[in-house]
Amino acid sequence: MKRRLVIAGLLASAAAPVFVSRTFGAAVAAPKNTNWQFYGGTLGGTKYAPLDQINAQNVKNLKVVWRVPAAPTEALLNGRKAPIGNNFEHTPLFVDGRLFMRSETGPLVALDPLTGKTLWVDKQAKEAGRSRGISYWTDGKDARIFSMDGSNLIAVNAKTGERYPDFGKGGQVDLTVYGDPRPNSPVKSLSWSSFPMVVGNTVVIAGAPQLDQDKVPPSTKPALDAPGDIRGYDARSGKLIWTFHVIPRPGEFGYDTWKNNSADINGLAGTWTWLTGDEKLGHVYVGTEAPSNDTWGGQRPGDNLFGNTILCLDSKTGKRVWHFQTIHHDMWDFDHPAPPVTIDITVDGKKIQALAQISKQAYIYVLDRTNGKPVWPIVERPVPAGNVPGEYYSPTQPIPTKPEPIDLQELTVNDLTDFTPELHQQALDIFKKYVPGQVYSPQRLDQDIIMMPGTTGAGNWPGAAFDPDTGMFYVPFVRNAVKTINMKGGDNSPFDYDRKNDPDSSLEIPYPNADPRKGVNPGDPTQLPITKPPFGGIAAYDMNQGKQLWKIANGDGPRNHPALKALNLPRLGTHARPSPLVTKTLLFLGEGRDGPRGPSRVPVWGGGTKFQAFNKTTGDLISVIDLGSGASGAPITYMLNGKQYIVVTLGWHDKPSEVVALALP
Repeated sequence: MKRRLVIAGLLASAAAPVFVSRTFGAAVAAPKNTNWQFYGGTLGGTKYAPLDQINAQNVKNLKVVWRVPAAPTEALLNGRKAPIGNNFEHTPLFVDGRLFMRSETGPLVALDPLTGKTLWVDKQAKEAGRSRGISYWTDGKDARIFSMDGSNLIAVNAKTGERYPDFGKGGQVDLTVYGDPRPNSPVKSLSWSSFPMVVGNTVVIAGAPQLDQDKVPPSTKPALDAPGDIRGYDARSGKLIWTFHVIPRPGEFGYDTWKNNSADINGLAGTWTWLTGDEKLGHVYVGTEAPSNDTWGGQRPGDNLFGNTILCLDSKTGKRVWHFQTIHHDMWDFDHPAPPVTIDITVDGKKIQALAQISKQAYIYVLDRTNGKPVWPIVERPVPAGNVPGEYYSPTQPIPTKPEPIDLQELTVNDLTDFTPELHQQALDIFKKYVPGQVYSPQRLDQDIIMMPGTTGAGNWPGAAFDPDTGMFYVPFVRNAVKTINMKGGDNSPFDYDRKNDPDSSLEIPYPNADPRKGVNPGDPTQLPITKPPFGGIAAYDMNQGKQLWKIANGDGPRNHPALKALNLPRLGTHARPSPLVTKTLLFLGEGRDGPRGPSRVPVWGGGTKFQAFNKTTGDLISVIDLGSGASGAPITYMLNGKQYIVVTLGWHDKPSEVVALALP
């Protein structure tokens, strides 16, 4: 099968590698019950389930069997009302006949998977903080749900919803308390949009600590931020077992990658995304973020380990097993947006226990997960320096030779929209105002540059999915060119230079005579990207060969925009960020959450209310069901009493969020 680019005539042509599909084994009877015990389906985050009751022949018959509020009445804190238009990105778990989730208003809840009825609520919950998931643990006798409640780690009995009074102190662990705090970095709170992860009997915590400046001892050198250290806690007692310093202390490995002892004052470098692991190897896999500050590093000269690093830790001890730094001295806000996915592949006849890390900058880093060595060469290549006084510029960056990038890494004239001559000229006029850059082009002093991909990616938090039957790897992406600028730090910034705060950083063509704040008509789009489509889609790779096989647009996008609707265009894709699900027979993907009050830089026309099934070999769209709101969380699937269900959380700008279950009649 030749590689397909669905937007025929609109995308640049490319070489057409041939994909020979593996021969599938004989179908086997589906089990009566199949759990979805981990956020990503497996501890390694594959988002795969070996179920085939819902298949290409019958998926068109999928029906909604129940839908319930993401904030059940029983889980409303202190009489609060369910929010309207909130960006609910949560994903439930299904284990042994129950659905578990953290409600939109905070408390953990258990649902009946047949009806959506609330079975229990964590009545001790206090905080309504954002959370994309939860974790499940059992030793065969006891079963627990782990979650965050504000800055606290909590454990709840999976059967009753009751907390454990002997877990931590009074049933919770205060995560602002560190076993070996850095003296100049007291923490007042810890936030994490993700969730605790369990490997063996260890609960692993990451997140972003907030520095308590009022408690910094006057005798110490002030810190810019607290380090985002990774910690392991005992699943039964809540006792702190280990701490890994993401910013090394004096004498520790990596300290010398911070010149001028700058590790002593810098912080962050933890992770805001979720974690993955390998139970057999006893590994925890972490994709870390940039140190302080995202776009200015003059106060942290050097490569800055363990910022922007794929990090492998021993789950029992927290010791570093191996690491691979994907960016030296990040100044682009290219945090790892999703964790590495464990993939077992065969390369040149050799079986490899690998992992694949997607990135905002559109690269996929493929490493042997037992030792961290690249599966295909990753080469240090020269990158340009900028002109910001005092900044440190790494002379090289590690560039994967395979697989090819997910999407564009540079914007050229050939990539500008050409729907009509008028739109092309408008895009060209905008393009000429800025300095176009390749990936890793440094920001410049007082000069806007074009970043492609932008700071929201190519890849982002929904991550990827891996099919162990075929070796196929599916990566959702967005195409979003942005402009960015460095400027002198102001009175409210501790940094000499910082990125300009520009809420309109996306490069878009305004619709004539329209107020961008109001829309052409209420709810209609007013602007178009300056790039060619797809504006969002999914790319598929054969990871046994390291080849991209096809790329398709996801969703209609703005093809009904007043400037485009007469052109009868195919699907253009949206800027929203949906998460994939792979089964034995199909690839599922929503169109994603819409723009208003949704994820950053999602335009008004972004997202869509349709949930879609694709041929996972070719990318052909097989079936669509309109759910009335966009898929805001990662979908899951499971088998209960011999029937396969798909459950997905939904959100839209003018509606309460929901949890919806689909099944065949």
